[in-house]
Amino acid sequence: MSSQPIAVTGLGMVTPAGMGTEATWEHMCTGVPTATSDPELAGLAVDFSCRVPELDARRRLGGRLCMRLDRFGQMAVIAAREAVTHAGLDSKAWDAPRVGVVLGVGANSLSTYPVEFRRLQDGHADKVSPFALPRSVPNMVAGAVSLDLGAKGPSFTTSSACASGTTALTVACDLLRSGACDIVISGGSESASSVMCSVTFGQMQALSRRCHDPAGASRPFDADRDGFVLGEGAGVLVLETTSHARARGARALAHLAGHASSCDAYHYTSPDPRGDGLAQAIRSALADADLAPHDIGHVNAHGTATELNDKTEAQALHQVFRRPPPVTANKSVIGHSMGAAGAIEAALTVLTLQHQLIPPTANLGRMGPAIDLDVVTKIPRPTRIDAALSVSSGFGGQNAALVITRA
Repeated sequence: MSSQPIAVTGLGMVTPAGMGTEATWEHMCTGVPTATSDPELAGLAVDFSCRVPELDARRRLGGRLCMRLDRFGQMAVIAAREAVTHAGLDSKAWDAPRVGVVLGVGANSLSTYPVEFRRLQDGHADKVSPFALPRSVPNMVAGAVSLDLGAKGPSFTTSSACASGTTALTVACDLLRSGACDIVISGGSESASSVMCSVTFGQMQALSRRCHDPAGASRPFDADRDGFVLGEGAGVLVLETTSHARARGARALAHLAGHASSCDAYHYTSPDPRGDGLAQAIRSALADADLAPHDIGHVNAHGTATELNDKTEAQALHQVFRRPPPVTANKSVIGHSMGAAGAIEAALTVLTLQHQLIPPTANLGRMGPAIDLDVVTKIPRPTRIDAALSVSSGFGGQNAALVITRA
């Protein structure tokens, strides 16, 4: 299998920071959190989240397609269309069997299930939508994008909890390196801003309970952090072999130069407190990219704002780097979109390399004990960056790391 860098030629994003890549980037650079009270979570112990504003899927996708897709499917198709357009690709002209789709999804979509369960409980099984199952199972996100764009190559989802979007990009990279595809549309999509997510993560004591101050709730690496904030969104990257991109005259935005995955094999939901698994993934990704730790100029952290995860991540970075480079944590602004988070963060890392500008981390007033990191706060930081690292971790101890280099 070739180890050549893979070209990133297109980006598409749907996030709480804005509809589209440009709107998302501009908002991320302000460092203003998007968390607010959520009417759909009213009455729950945690009643706020980061939602995508003005999704308006019916207008963007049409009534028929909108009806067939759950919220995570709608966001995926919208983001994929933007990414393909951004890459300058014509889906009617490409070699369809050589175009793959790999998207990360952490779980079944639950956004429309409450309505169907209510119909069933009320004795109206005959009124349950025939679309309830196909629009909610994880693989249908990739299926919907393939169908919408006419991509006839490998099409599937990856599921490694909150590392799913990053894992999808690692798999897409290997499909391209192996010669199985010329183009892979990859990333992740998920909506965690649902009643069941709020209840279940709340029961696990994983969510921030700052209902009096939603905007100040997501506090990665801060001494007063008390949990993550539910979010949603989609991040899609068009990946191509460098030879294919060059042949069609496409400009690379950045290169996916290396990747790796690992497992803590430690606990069902808690990370190995030493950070060994994540450190292993980072080292392997650097080796895959043929780079050394001192070559990395920026880290886009997983940064969930939970007590243990942030401390573990900081320890992992110190295992790899003598002095970790400048860090940012996007979840402070847009919350945690689970399976989509790593893909959105990878797309933002591409933009960081393009603009040579690191977006700030919100809500960091006082660094947490045992965390010694150079976290960018308050305003964006202009920095010379030739290579950056984007990392993700998830339940089951699953870790994934990407090394992205400047084009």
